[in-house]
Amino acid sequence: MPAPLDRSASWPYDAAGEPGPYAYARDEQPNAVAVEEKLGSLEGGRSLLFPAGMAAVTGAVLTMLPPGGSIAVAEGAYYGHTVLFEHLRPWGINAVEFDQTGPPPAKADLILIEAPSNPMLTLPDFEAAAAHAAPVICDATLASPFRLRPLDLGCDVALHSATKVLAGHDDLLAGVITVSDDGLFDRLHRTRHLTGLVASADTAWLLERGLETAEVRIERMEASARVLAERLAAHPAVVTTRYPGFGFVVAFDVADGAAARRVETATETIVNATSLGSTHTKLESRHRWEGDRCPEGLLRLSVGLENPEMLWGDLEQALVRA
Repeated sequence: MPAPLDRSASWPYDAAGEPGPYAYARDEQPNAVAVEEKLGSLEGGRSLLFPAGMAAVTGAVLTMLPPGGSIAVAEGAYYGHTVLFEHLRPWGINAVEFDQTGPPPAKADLILIEAPSNPMLTLPDFEAAAAHAAPVICDATLASPFRLRPLDLGCDVALHSATKVLAGHDDLLAGVITVSDDGLFDRLHRTRHLTGLVASADTAWLLERGLETAEVRIERMEASARVLAERLAAHPAVVTTRYPGFGFVVAFDVADGAAARRVETATETIVNATSLGSTHTKLESRHRWEGDRCPEGLLRLSVGLENPEMLWGDLEQALVRA
């Protein structure tokens, strides 16, 4: 069961006039600590909760990237990362995209990889990334700690948009960072405290509730995703199918952008919506958000808990319009 919900913003000092374990919620609060302990156990490190995945990315970069430094970002990874770094360029943040299936650029000061990348579903060369002199952040949102633990693979930071499969119910925004180095943990914690990048007690409580079923949900979603990926690869209207062999996300290309729009708007059971990792299956064209960095015909399918035969029937009837 999740820890009892405590929405307090501050707590009384003890009888000697000293702060106890909790004094002010911008520093620590009970529900966040409870879910951080569970997340840290899953990842093999110490975790910090943030109010969104992008807040976690921002906190990590502000803490770890030196002024004027260069961050190497995986190509085909979540487009919001590069949009954020471009927005922060006036503050001296320089982002360079690279093919994460090979080594990062030699002069990078910080490396951001994604396993697998969203939506291209490539996997990084972990050995090459870990061999680089720069610290490595791995966004493993699509894998989850149940399929991949970045700290075990030489990364310095494991990062997740906990909004997605860890929470799993489309009812919260949250991000999480996990590290094994105590010094880095303290620096990240101080950044979070000073910037106020803190999640609410309700968010932490809902996330802890989601974690209770996360592994079971992922097993069911992954089993269905494998079936759908195999059938999509054999369908005559599908040009390319992308699936890394694990996880709940499949990306597939139809002929062009117009065909993708016809398919995504023709589904009946599958929801035409953004985001991923929910109990409900979702399908969307990613070109609308990502532009030329993404093929016009690419559709991202986030598989939920519905019956896979029902999902395939829905995809089949929609693909007739491709």
